[in-house]
Amino acid sequence: MNNLKPSSPIGVFDSGMGGLTVLSELVSALPGEDFVYLGDTARVPYGSRSPATILRYSREVSHHLLQFNIKMLVIACNTVSAHAESILREELTCPVVGVIHPGARAVVSQSQSGRIGVIGTRSTIKSGAYEREIRKLNGDLSIFSRACPLLVPVVEEGWMDKKLTRQVLEEYLSEMVREEVDSLVLGCTHYPLLKKAIRDQYPELKLIDSSVETARAVAQELKTRSLLKQGPDSSNPATSKGSVRILLTDVTDHIESLERLFFRHPFQSLEEVHVEEIREV
Repeated sequence: MNNLKPSSPIGVFDSGMGGLTVLSELVSALPGEDFVYLGDTARVPYGSRSPATILRYSREVSHHLLQFNIKMLVIACNTVSAHAESILREELTCPVVGVIHPGARAVVSQSQSGRIGVIGTRSTIKSGAYEREIRKLNGDLSIFSRACPLLVPVVEEGWMDKKLTRQVLEEYLSEMVREEVDSLVLGCTHYPLLKKAIRDQYPELKLIDSSVETARAVAQELKTRSLLKQGPDSSNPATSKGSVRILLTDVTDHIESLERLFFRHPFQSLEEVHVEEIREV
């Protein structure tokens, strides 16, 4: 890690397009930084794969991103964070930040009642990763977890304001509300787009957005390691906007609508990189 340079880009990795919500928060928090995002859209979703396959895919994508001389890898995917983050942290030559620990840390510090809810995909919930991270920080908390597989397709259809979505949320969250949870971790990168819908139905719930918390963690980690990109005046952070480069392993007609849905910033380029190229690394 001695060769890491502040001027190098930050690599961001997701199994698909949902990680653009994390990238969006990163760009907002660190507007002067350069980013390279790789979405493995040809092999999405990872959540239906075995842990061994998830790790193999994650290694392939991560090592491909190393070719861009990244100074940090951000895993913008709960499934990969749950199954591969600890191994990638040991193997890669740059710091690695996932989305689970920042979300866990935030909910532990913000919950008043000590009764916490966690929602995510089947793979993330089955892994127990959020529960483990939360209990490392505070073993006395009560944690209620629920897999919510219908929420991803609802978001990708753009149905955040539909009656159907309200019914699905009620089905998934009503039991947690009866258990008097006061804080809810949005344990999937698609779920930040449902914050308004959840707040409208359950205004008493404090929502923990792992995308926002991850951006804060990345900013702090860069500062701690003296890796923040500097502007012309070395005493101040960069004031000019950095670049955003998007790489996808499969570009379809649906990609443009998903990009508009998940990402609220302009980016300079959208490129396709074939899975075979990633496997060759």
